[in-house]
Amino acid sequence: MDIEAYFERIGYENSRKKLDLETLTDILQHQIRAVPFEDLNIHCGEPMELDLQAVFDHIVRRKRGGWCLQVNQLLYWALSTMGFETTMLGGYVYIPKIEKYSSGMVHLVLQVTIGSKKYLVDAGFGSSYQMWAPLELISGQDHPQVPCIFRLTEEDGIWHLDQTRREQYVPNNEYLNSHLLEKNTYRKLYSFTLEPRTIADFESVNIYLQESPSSVFAGTSLCSLQTPEGVHCLVGFTLSYRRFNYKDNVDLVEFKTLDEEEIEEMLKNIFNVSLEKKLVPKHGDQFFTI
Repeated sequence: MDIEAYFERIGYENSRKKLDLETLTDILQHQIRAVPFEDLNIHCGEPMELDLQAVFDHIVRRKRGGWCLQVNQLLYWALSTMGFETTMLGGYVYIPKIEKYSSGMVHLVLQVTIGSKKYLVDAGFGSSYQMWAPLELISGQDHPQVPCIFRLTEEDGIWHLDQTRREQYVPNNEYLNSHLLEKNTYRKLYSFTLEPRTIADFESVNIYLQESPSSVFAGTSLCSLQTPEGVHCLVGFTLSYRRFNYKDNVDLVEFKTLDEEEIEEMLKNIFNVSLEKKLVPKHGDQFFTI
């Protein structure tokens, strides 16, 4: 695996040697704007592989995206290769429908230590829940970013990541009551501990997320990609674009329902994704918002 090929994939041309917060932020932002958060392999009849070499080939060589177990694993490899002190952590995703965190450790995130400070780094949460910059691990501190205000809190060794969102304006009345819209301005995202993990800890959940009827990924084809102003999302046949803070602390959210023949074109033109097998778009009844 070639670190320069990774840099080329994410379009990163800046410092490779400065192991500081500015470089870390730059790497994160380049990756989330180049590598989509997506689960399309499942809906093309192909596996979501966990092996690092396979992940590298999939994302870097084939210019695809992936979910947290893939994109954050790749980011872990890249940061560690650069010399950053990087640790894998495991997270439990909040499920609004049942108002609980997942019982299983289903989310891979990273901790990066720079000097005496530790940061949460995550390139794999997608849509409007995606952080745009590392979050220093300080309990009770707000982190205003372009997408929202993130907040970390810690109690008895368990950390929680939440966000405060803006109001949203949907110009097309047809989509005002879309179940894809997040209805709350305050949103719990996930919990985690600082116990170091390895990719082997996620092998069983990688299978579960692909095969279980209760998995949102098994029931929904999705792809999201951050832009300098917002985020594109494709969920089933529904394409959306959220422009953050387009005016007066309000996000603009635009929707379009695609025909099946339009999806391949939109994946290429908006997400820079070319599929090798036919996609079967799907949007099940699992809870998923943009």
